[in-house]
Amino acid sequence: QERMPQTPPFAAMFDSSGYNRNLYQSKEDSCGGLYYHDNNLLSGSLEALIQHLVPNVDYYPDRTYIFTFLLSSRLFMHPYELMAKVCHLCIEQQRLSEPGLDKNRIRKIAPKILQLLTEWTETFPYDFRDERMMRNLKELAQRIASGDEMYRKNVQQLLQNLLRKLATVSQYEEVLAKINATSTDRLTVLKTKPQSIQRDIITVCNDPYTLAQQLTHIELERLNYIGPEEFVQAFVQKDPLDNDKSCYGDRKKTRNLEAYVEWFNRLSYLVATEICMPVKKKHRARVIEYFIDVARECFNIGNFNSLMAIISGMNMSPVSRLKKTWAKVKTAKFDILEHQMDPSSNFYNYRTALRGAAQRSLTAHSNREKIVIPFFSLLIKDIYFLNEGCANRLPNGHVNFEKFWELAKQVSEFMTWKQVECPFERDRKILQYLLTIPVFSDDALYLASYESESPENHIEKDRWKTLRFVSKV
Repeated sequence: QERMPQTPPFAAMFDSSGYNRNLYQSKEDSCGGLYYHDNNLLSGSLEALIQHLVPNVDYYPDRTYIFTFLLSSRLFMHPYELMAKVCHLCIEQQRLSEPGLDKNRIRKIAPKILQLLTEWTETFPYDFRDERMMRNLKELAQRIASGDEMYRKNVQQLLQNLLRKLATVSQYEEVLAKINATSTDRLTVLKTKPQSIQRDIITVCNDPYTLAQQLTHIELERLNYIGPEEFVQAFVQKDPLDNDKSCYGDRKKTRNLEAYVEWFNRLSYLVATEICMPVKKKHRARVIEYFIDVARECFNIGNFNSLMAIISGMNMSPVSRLKKTWAKVKTAKFDILEHQMDPSSNFYNYRTALRGAAQRSLTAHSNREKIVIPFFSLLIKDIYFLNEGCANRLPNGHVNFEKFWELAKQVSEFMTWKQVECPFERDRKILQYLLTIPVFSDDALYLASYESESPENHIEKDRWKTLRFVSKV
């Protein structure tokens, strides 16, 4: 039996010069609607690019091409339309619809078609939340399976894996919905409880290192659910060659990317809430020092997203205005962290630290060393600017594939990072607290802040009056 074409893991998609874009280039393609320079595929008509995706007896597309095209093609057509075309081409070219199929021919092509379907279902499983995708997948898989018992088993395995992934994401979405329902802002409850029975973060977890580990659990779990296509869907516009429809409209099948950004905001507000809530100045200063230690541990772990959320929580006005509290804090460690995450020169210091963590991850011997959790809003911004900076189409109507290599390169690095298993033990009590404890709104934060340290000028005094009036109503 011929073996399935094997594909390297995500990290191996890169070579020393950047990107393997020319493996397995088939000779006849250099003219058939595809344009190469120095063996690198730079552009092509949409039809030629689709053709380049479809394997035949002598050819299987390079994995970097498969990933890049499946990622970027959705800017030009619905995934289900692409799937329909791929199925049609497979059936036509291999004459799979003819009665009396040649078993030998099936044996030569089946592993390759199956491999393509496996890559698609494993890397972009959310595409298959669309029934039209599922229908096409099953139909093509059925044709292959009818030729041989071994392929039948492979097809069953592929479908089982896909259904398991889709079931898992549905469960995750239900859990998120429940968490969001329980963590709404309950300012009045917090305000009317006597101070002594209010829990705070330090009583739940007094060790900054443990808290940083639990934050890393939440980060990695949420990262893991983000599909690569969600980055592209975030900035879909109309395809200029398609007059009547924006290319994404109806089919944003997931919102894991938004849920992750919401988590960042929640963590910032949680930090600010914990700092503004205590009545005693000494206690507030202790909470600030505690979070500085947590942030430092996050930095050491490679969890830059939690680090940035903590810093932004501490930099919120209701927290930064507490001058008497800050006067009691040893801020040297905080200054170092702020320097690391300084936005000047396009976050130069952070990018250097991120490169260091990514390098460590490549040579890591343990999951502990593999962790790289990027500052997520900056990653999205980078991808957004890459997309905005270049046209999707060239003046001759060709798809600008050179742009999409770069896009895929950034997204595939993220794909490597999101697959890391969290090596730390879970602590349910701490996780529960981080995810569901009510946090203050902006107004509630200001109110708590003014009650801790009185307003200093007319603007603050007026605001305090208004807030007190509103909170009593």
